[in-house]
Amino acid sequence: MTDRTTTHGSPPDLSSRDPDWWRQAVVYQVYPRSFADADGDGLGDIRGITQRLNHLAALGVDALWLSPFYPSELADGGYDVADHRDVDPRLGTLGDFDAMVAEAHRLGLKVIADIVPNHTSRQHRWFEEALRSGPGSPARDRYVFRDGRGEHGELPPTDWQSVFGGSAWRRVPDGQWYLHLFAPEQPDLNWQNEEVRADFRTTLRFWSDRGVDGFRVDVAHALVKDLDEPLRDLGDIGATGEDALLRVPPGSHPYYDRDEVHEVYRDWRKIFDAYTPPRTAVAEAWVPGDRRALYARPDELGQAFNFEYLQSGWDADELRRVITESLRTARAAGASATWVLSNHDVVRHTSRLMLPSGTDDNAWLLSGGRAPAVDAAAGLRRARAATLLMLALPGSAYVYQGEELGLPEVADLPTEVLQDPIWEQTGRVRKGRDGCRVPLPWTTGGPSFGFGAGAAWLPQPDGFAAYAVEAQDGAEGSTLELYRTALRLRRKLLEGESLTWAEDAPAGVLRFARSDGWRCVTNLSDRPVALPAGEVLLSSGPLDDGRLGPDTTVWLGPGLSVG
Repeated sequence: MTDRTTTHGSPPDLSSRDPDWWRQAVVYQVYPRSFADADGDGLGDIRGITQRLNHLAALGVDALWLSPFYPSELADGGYDVADHRDVDPRLGTLGDFDAMVAEAHRLGLKVIADIVPNHTSRQHRWFEEALRSGPGSPARDRYVFRDGRGEHGELPPTDWQSVFGGSAWRRVPDGQWYLHLFAPEQPDLNWQNEEVRADFRTTLRFWSDRGVDGFRVDVAHALVKDLDEPLRDLGDIGATGEDALLRVPPGSHPYYDRDEVHEVYRDWRKIFDAYTPPRTAVAEAWVPGDRRALYARPDELGQAFNFEYLQSGWDADELRRVITESLRTARAAGASATWVLSNHDVVRHTSRLMLPSGTDDNAWLLSGGRAPAVDAAAGLRRARAATLLMLALPGSAYVYQGEELGLPEVADLPTEVLQDPIWEQTGRVRKGRDGCRVPLPWTTGGPSFGFGAGAAWLPQPDGFAAYAVEAQDGAEGSTLELYRTALRLRRKLLEGESLTWAEDAPAGVLRFARSDGWRCVTNLSDRPVALPAGEVLLSSGPLDDGRLGPDTTVWLGPGLSVG
């Protein structure tokens, strides 16, 4: 791993003015390869991000979260990391990164880096050394190598399955097998190895010293495995993958959400707290709510993503239950809640929220978005309402690049351009996540709508012109201006970390008040409803003589009690 010390002096620590800035922040996720291309090679880069930071400052977000920008063969969109302490040369240099952080801080934006501790790339020097060194070597002990089963070791060591499909084990020429919970190009690290733990301590300090304000921890629940012999088959549990979490005592799954993983994060918290202000962190942990709260404790990462909210249907009762439970678990952990509607792994919510209940996302993608057909206008209306609801909730909101433009999923990408390893690894039966990773449109014309000087690495549909920043900037009623207005108002209105539900809201309607009296009303029913008295501060769509139409959210001014 590259281990370069900084030569640019201490970066400005703007967040020191409020060390708890993260508790109710709006964080904008940047997928670097799809955000902006400064050098015209079709791939987004660090300088492109720097050139577009004014867009984020004008939008009104508090921080940007960078998905992986490290050296990578891109077997999994950059989450196969060959060097955790460097920048992919196709994306720029460490100097470019430092300049981006400096400009972000100048604009009042915090920077959160994606950290990928569960695995490395097969091109990582450690893994290359492990292959050269052979069975039983210290180099192999940094990873999870095992002999196979069967008369000649020809069978995988266990029945564990990769998240991307197929066995989670890959055989090497000398006959041993290595574990990869994701793509074969992503060998899992052995977190029982002290050298692994020490190296990530160095990585966290490396980026913190360069001015990074916090970290998003990829698959935070999967680091520590039960490697005692004999390894346990999931078939013995009666379920596979994350479903097996519900079949075993909490904390005892062979490789997900083990109790021992919290030792790692308590160790990391000592590093975070050594900085002024403390560095922040948020866990990507696909575990039940009460278990997720453990990752968010103050002596661990401090915050964890709430995926129940993202997975909820467009239903008032379901959303109220999820919101209430999410606030409860966050409060129990001493953390603030997190809310997210889209990210780099899921169908964009402008499209997803319009799919009929029970629709299989993958089947819809395989149909090119034609079965069932999605009403784009209705999808955007619902997405705008969902956004205002999310931004009114106590806690942090995570916004995925392009959702401020109302971008839909690009479901009809031809199979020959797909990059996501899911497509090939599942035998071409799961289309994967490329449709939400199509590069952003900045202008209404040009070979890539202003993304870069040439064509983009994934093709953009012609319809992207209407969604471009240039088309929406200053346009009354545009989705971009809705986000700008909402974030500006949110800064003025936000107070406290609680809400009070209105018990007399009509069926299909969510209505709650925040601590200072401003209220949010969302109509998820199929008919207009009367609004309670109060000043309308912002609406996701037009009102009809004071009535709130279906799939619409309104914010009402403070000063009146709920009901």
